[in-house]
Amino acid sequence: MNHVKTGGYLSVDKREEISDWYDTYSASILSFILLMVRDYQQAEDLTQETFVKAYVYRDTFKRQSSEKTWLFSIAHNVTVDYLRKRKPLLVLKEIFLIQEDKAPLPDEKIELKEESHELYKGLSKMKDSYRKVIILRKIKGFSIEDTAMILKWSESKVKSTLSRALLSLKKELIKEGYWDEEAVRRF
Repeated sequence: MNHVKTGGYLSVDKREEISDWYDTYSASILSFILLMVRDYQQAEDLTQETFVKAYVYRDTFKRQSSEKTWLFSIAHNVTVDYLRKRKPLLVLKEIFLIQEDKAPLPDEKIELKEESHELYKGLSKMKDSYRKVIILRKIKGFSIEDTAMILKWSESKVKSTLSRALLSLKKELIKEGYWDEEAVRRF
């Protein structure tokens, strides 16, 4: 693609590139953000904000990582910024009070390989860093290196956090009575 900047406006080629990226990655980014914020409308808004930022900052993308990794890094930052801006009481309530989800999200709104309500419930009860690393490594399939870039962690932190997160998820699934060989195969 030709990347030409004329008169402060992005060329048609750059708009097409961002549009192609949106077509390719928006559903995956939406499901990543949805697992973080647990609000479909907000996840849609944050997904849109991710691609607006990608459009605005496209010239800063130096291709040191894949566009997917770069976009997920933007999505992660946008989501973290949103969560930080929320009212502190809501954040504390979400972190410290485990609430039963009376109406699970429809399968078509979350495109996880497992399509498992039990896994969603288990993930929703985990601390944020554990949930992020499991989503990126095990559900979205990012490498350790890409996960480290997205989260701005060291590779060793990704490995150790993933190990602890998987043990925590297993304990949660056992506690809820969901751990069996079928659950293991889906994950």
